[in-house]
Amino acid sequence: MDFGHGSWMPISRCFIFCLLTALCLSGPLAMAQKLPAIALWPGTPPGCLGTNDFDIPTLTPYLPTNGPATGAALVVCPGGGYGMLAPHEGNDYALWLNQHGVTAFVLKYRLGSHGYRHPVMLEDASRALRWVRAHAGDYQLDPHRIGIMGSSAGGHLAATLLTHFDAGNTNSSDPVERQSSRPDLGILCYAVITMGPFTHQGSRKSLLGDHPSPELVKDLSNELQVTPETPPCFIWCTDADTVVPMENSLMFAEALRKNHVPFALHVYERGNHGMGLKDKPPFNHPHPWAADCLFWLRQHDFAR
Repeated sequence: MDFGHGSWMPISRCFIFCLLTALCLSGPLAMAQKLPAIALWPGTPPGCLGTNDFDIPTLTPYLPTNGPATGAALVVCPGGGYGMLAPHEGNDYALWLNQHGVTAFVLKYRLGSHGYRHPVMLEDASRALRWVRAHAGDYQLDPHRIGIMGSSAGGHLAATLLTHFDAGNTNSSDPVERQSSRPDLGILCYAVITMGPFTHQGSRKSLLGDHPSPELVKDLSNELQVTPETPPCFIWCTDADTVVPMENSLMFAEALRKNHVPFALHVYERGNHGMGLKDKPPFNHPHPWAADCLFWLRQHDFAR
């Protein structure tokens, strides 16, 4: 092979191109295959108010590609006060889960800012769990290792499904509706839990409207709806959160403990609300919650 002056530039350019390609493919996107969004219902969703994109709830699958998948999956519910959906609490979480072999499905659920109220959001989350379970074989998933993850108001939606699931309708002509909507575990990130005194008022208004009945407030205060059948949970928040008080997480953990439901609770000193996978200024460093959550997911045979 000629390594003289005439061949140096092509070889160098090839080397640089390969190096840059390798560097680009070493990031999170190289560890995931993001597929097109899938409508949760084949026709018009129940309670639909229109035909806009925000009227059609969807799931976006993210498949691990950096090694063997574990066969476990999480439906991810982004936060946003039931008024919007925060991308970093959907896409970013899905990429992180993919890095550890977990398949993720990011849920686009309907919102109060577009005129929707409870139970529409719960119907979307329930349908999402049923859909993933019904299509588990298509993604090489274990139908008994399908969980739910949510942040802030998305955490409230996740906690609502963790406490309001059902076994499915075995007589339905729709195979998805025959599936149980019970998650096998839950991850709650600085979650809204209660509709009572410690609630996030914006989330409550978007979910329940201006004048909800006392019965509805009680039913959607998920710390009051925990039973021994509630799935295991990983719960985390920070003492510094001034948007959703940490009492939300503490009350849910206390209810789990009283009902003998396994859980892990982490309350960190620092960290702002909505920080997702990394803290915001002035603490520009990764937050330890992700490592703690990964340890817990491994204990439950979800992650590698």
